[in-house]
Amino acid sequence: MAVGFYRRLTHAIGVMVLTGVAVAAPVHASDVRYEVMQFDQLDGWADDDHAAALVTFQNTCGDMRGADWISLCAYAKTDPEARQFFELFFRPVLMDDGKDALFTGYFEPELQGDRYRSSRYRYPVYKMPPEALVNTPWLTRRDILNSSIMQGRGLEIAWVDDPVELFFLQIQGSGRIKLPDGSFKRVGYRGSNGHSYRSIGAEMVRRGIYEPHQVSAEVIKNWVRRNPGEGEELLYHNPSYVFFREVSQVPADRGPLGAMNRSITTMRSVAIDPSFVRLGSPVWIEKDGETPLNRLMIAQDTGSAIKGAQRADVFTGTGDAAGREAGKLRDPGRLVVLMPIQSAYALLPESAI
Repeated sequence: MAVGFYRRLTHAIGVMVLTGVAVAAPVHASDVRYEVMQFDQLDGWADDDHAAALVTFQNTCGDMRGADWISLCAYAKTDPEARQFFELFFRPVLMDDGKDALFTGYFEPELQGDRYRSSRYRYPVYKMPPEALVNTPWLTRRDILNSSIMQGRGLEIAWVDDPVELFFLQIQGSGRIKLPDGSFKRVGYRGSNGHSYRSIGAEMVRRGIYEPHQVSAEVIKNWVRRNPGEGEELLYHNPSYVFFREVSQVPADRGPLGAMNRSITTMRSVAIDPSFVRLGSPVWIEKDGETPLNRLMIAQDTGSAIKGAQRADVFTGTGDAAGREAGKLRDPGRLVVLMPIQSAYALLPESAI
């Protein structure tokens, strides 16, 4: 499982015309309208780098099941001309569940740490203790950090130098720890203590510290650092605690593992709601806002705050610069799924075929 920083941060801070033939169909108690489109209806389609999208598709298509997908993946791995491949074997399908489209961004944080505890690296990144797997909910964040329950058991994957960054690593669910020798340890989500997440940003608003529009990840981090005592108590407001597993087998020059347990790709991988969009599917993104983005991406990840047919989270990369880019991304637009031809036309009523 991979949970994106700004995907869950959206929840954490409490901040977040059809043409052609359409048909209504019930999906998870929602009335969803499907429209099968043509590629010339996609804004900017001809100008995209389809080859980059094909490489990303190749990375996970082998894990998809179903005769259509197996055949498409086999052909994709022969390295066909990319644009022609997508246009010949897919049709764009617009899904409308009655909710406005929203695109956000997420990234892989990078922390400074070490394999061993020292005066600088004092904050442990923990594996999941066996009892937390069977006792749900288990201890709260406060109980875990203010007791000796985790000590002396070899549960530390690494030690980091910043408890605030560690808190946000838990919101993210995955990240990279840079060690003093220049190497990296990569960690991924293993599980949690079973307590529901409570919004830190919303709590700051409730206390009158900030107005809703002022709250962001950096604002929260800076306030906690300026107010260490009150900041520690603020973080305890969230009783949820996330445990990790080491995934250092993923090379440092590749992205973190997504929901398909494969590396995701900067600005080509997107997180979606799998209730509507099948993992591994190509999706066409038309993001509005100050920096419009029209791009073919691959649905390779999910997130707890990503709900709806028109909801998506764009992976912006690793490190602080990627985090700043992710933080800017919160825009409307349109998401169109590319489906195998037979699957797309199967959505239409017989009278429309």
